[in-house]
Amino acid sequence: MGELKDKAKGLANEAIGKVKQQSGNPETRADGAAQEVKGKAQQVAGSVKGALGDRV
Repeated sequence: MGELKDKAKGLANEAIGKVKQQSGNPETRADGAAQEVKGKAQQVAGSVKGALGDRV
């Protein structure tokens, strides 16, 4: 079950990060880029959990 939760959070963070990057504010753009990277990492974590059967 952790796999699906991590992947969903990752997708949400990626989407929010992409929206923030469209902002004209440089600080918000940087936050958006960081949030997008965080989302990608969460998706990878979810994939690993799926491959290992939530034993992580």
